[in-house]
Amino acid sequence: MKKRTAAVERKTKETDIAITMNLDGQGRYDINTGVGFFDHMLTHLSKHSGIDLTVSAKGDLEVDAHHTVEDTGICLGEALCQALGEKKGIGRFGSAVVPMEDAKAEVSADLSGRPYLVYHVGYGSEKIGEFDVQCVEEFWRAFSTAGKMNLHIEVPYGTNSHHIAEAIFKAVGQALGKAVAITGTEIPSTKGLL
Repeated sequence: MKKRTAAVERKTKETDIAITMNLDGQGRYDINTGVGFFDHMLTHLSKHSGIDLTVSAKGDLEVDAHHTVEDTGICLGEALCQALGEKKGIGRFGSAVVPMEDAKAEVSADLSGRPYLVYHVGYGSEKIGEFDVQCVEEFWRAFSTAGKMNLHIEVPYGTNSHHIAEAIFKAVGQALGKAVAITGTEIPSTKGLL
């Protein structure tokens, strides 16, 4: 079987990012974005999806983390598309419900080739340490758009912002792991193309 791997680089005046991805990995990761909380979340995405990830990002953190987080999402989405290739045999769909202390995240994903994000999440605070919680939504919007997927993220309850964000990243990891898994031999679409 062809290796389902990807390498993506992106350099702008705001960020310099390099990513490698192996869809058939074991959830191994080496992540350094300069944003501690974001690194912590990306390790959960890798571990719970079973996708090996290396992420090296340098960004204009003297401004804030927004550009680094968003551009990393773009690169991860591009890497996912590259690694999936024609998507022959993939599960395509994945969903997961993950509790994290007081919070619960519900995620559904469809690697349909059509980008769409639904994000129904409320936080108990505007920041997690120095990390702006608005960056979480920006990351998933960038990832789902560049990754050409439907991604629905809902948190029906939760009060601790760290727990809410962590539940989301773990749930997306679980859903993504199911969606990229090889479950057959054909492209999972009546159109014959994803």
